[in-house]
Amino acid sequence: MEHTEKSPKPAERGEPRSAGWGKRLSLVLLLATGMAFGQRWNNPIAGEGNGRFSSRIAPELSGLLAKAHQGTAHGQMVKVIVQYKQVPTAAHYAMMQGRGGRLQVKLHMIKSAAFTIPVSALAVLEADPEIVSVTIDHPMNVMDDLTNGATGVDAAWTAGYNGAGVGVAVIDSGINDSHPDLWGANGNSRVVYHQDFTGTPTTNSSGANYDLYGHGTHVAGIIAGNGSLSGGEYAGVAPGASLIDLRALDANGAGTDSTVISAIQQAIALQNTYNIRVINLSLGRGIPASYKQDPLCQAVEAAWNSGIVVVVAAGNLGRLSVNGSNGFGTVTAPGNDPLVLTVGATKSNGSTSPLAETKASYSSKGPTTYDHVVKPDIMAPGNDIVSLAAPGATLETSYPNELVTGTDGNNDYFKLSGTSMATPAVVGAVALLLQEQRTLTPDQVKARLMKTASKMNGFGLVSTSAYVPHLMQNFVDFYDLFSVGSGLLNVQAATTNADLAPANVGAALSPTAVFNPQTHTVSLVYGNSSVASTSVVWGTSVVWGTSVVWGTSTVNGTSVVWGSSLPWMDNTLSAFSVVWGSSTGTASATSVVWGSSVGNADAAFTDAGDDEQ
Repeated sequence: MEHTEKSPKPAERGEPRSAGWGKRLSLVLLLATGMAFGQRWNNPIAGEGNGRFSSRIAPELSGLLAKAHQGTAHGQMVKVIVQYKQVPTAAHYAMMQGRGGRLQVKLHMIKSAAFTIPVSALAVLEADPEIVSVTIDHPMNVMDDLTNGATGVDAAWTAGYNGAGVGVAVIDSGINDSHPDLWGANGNSRVVYHQDFTGTPTTNSSGANYDLYGHGTHVAGIIAGNGSLSGGEYAGVAPGASLIDLRALDANGAGTDSTVISAIQQAIALQNTYNIRVINLSLGRGIPASYKQDPLCQAVEAAWNSGIVVVVAAGNLGRLSVNGSNGFGTVTAPGNDPLVLTVGATKSNGSTSPLAETKASYSSKGPTTYDHVVKPDIMAPGNDIVSLAAPGATLETSYPNELVTGTDGNNDYFKLSGTSMATPAVVGAVALLLQEQRTLTPDQVKARLMKTASKMNGFGLVSTSAYVPHLMQNFVDFYDLFSVGSGLLNVQAATTNADLAPANVGAALSPTAVFNPQTHTVSLVYGNSSVASTSVVWGTSVVWGTSVVWGTSTVNGTSVVWGSSLPWMDNTLSAFSVVWGSSTGTASATSVVWGSSVGNADAAFTDAGDDEQ
């Protein structure tokens, strides 16, 4: 790993860059990583199909575990994350080395470490009483100017808020901060720290620096670009915020669970040094198990518990329909964790009015696999977003038609789409809110943004249709809470609202949806095994009532209101099993959404050149 604290003067710009909140890469990247859908996962080790392990070895490793028991592994190696009952010591590392394992990175924040081990060692690890779990170190990728008008950012700026004094950790493909839009008034970069966790080069012969993929720089511009090369047209949401660059994805937008967890661990370590109050995660992967047993989810919870707001992309799989499921049940990890703030994407339809915003068809929908958590939490513009370009990076080289000219006549900006682009818009809003009220806790921030979001079903929307020419297909979206959550980000309302949820961790825990097989209804349940239902703010008063947060046409009391065109509500249809599991009416039944290749499903949620109409 390498890290540098930012020197006072930024490097000279080798060439102009361009960036944008674009739309086409997310689906492509997710499919390219081998994600399989609609394949039933019958695993003898899975604990009753509820995403929990009845063995120390995760269900996704069952095939390799069988080889270990049969003695047929023949020198095969596998990358894993091993979680111990205590923070691993030198003795633990020596024992793993004796079993043929190679240490990759220490993840002491979650009492874990990442190793490359012989498959034959799995049988020994299964019997080790010091070990809690062994999971795959999954590959990870990214999820990929009308935004400010649609979300009311201008009003917050007018009130004097620009994110100054707030540190934002961007865990992504890096940030090329030679772009003037990331400089302060004194000419110094506002990217105050760089650290690489990928172990791959941070420069290339084409002039790329820190960000060789082009995704992290684009995300950074949405959060904190000042629009200096566009006359302010492509300014980010919080142009005064400081950025902490924690590079977890390489030149292809790919990383692993351990690179992302390492970056989260470092963000916590640097929290006081740079006043890090929020983390941006425009990335994700498939869901192999309950969030309670997923190391990646445990990492984001550790950050949340330390006082950092964690904002995560929902994913770009809303167009994938398994057995008629219409994209439901496709939210990715770690956006499936009920603590974090999970963001879906809307499109502007060529207008700056929030009333013109409609759901982007690629934006993933809940409920989450295994746990049936209600996600996404909130929506933000994510389609055809123009932000900073990273010269010489993979995306800019691959999609030159998406470059956008700045006021200096150079290709300073770039257009992208995806929930990757919606997420930093919310992160910028968090920075503005924390500048205004520095004592807010992560749960208070989440609750405030969800309550003040513009209810999209209140726009009179029941369903919308979008045609995607390159797929030659129409996609229909509805405006229930699994599609659009609490509604569209409203920065003006959030920064002028004074309602305070309780400060405790879990006060804004996203609820769980439970299907009743007798009445064929779905209701919301608050709290979980760690957070008591009485500690959750939703429904506790008129101020925080469920209809206030999710809209009167979406939730009635604790019962979810459904449109008549949602086929998976009928348990006689195969789509039902995709969302609710293979056993009719059993909320904990095995989900079939992610299929047998879930271990290869990590992806960045971004798309360049999407042609959704």
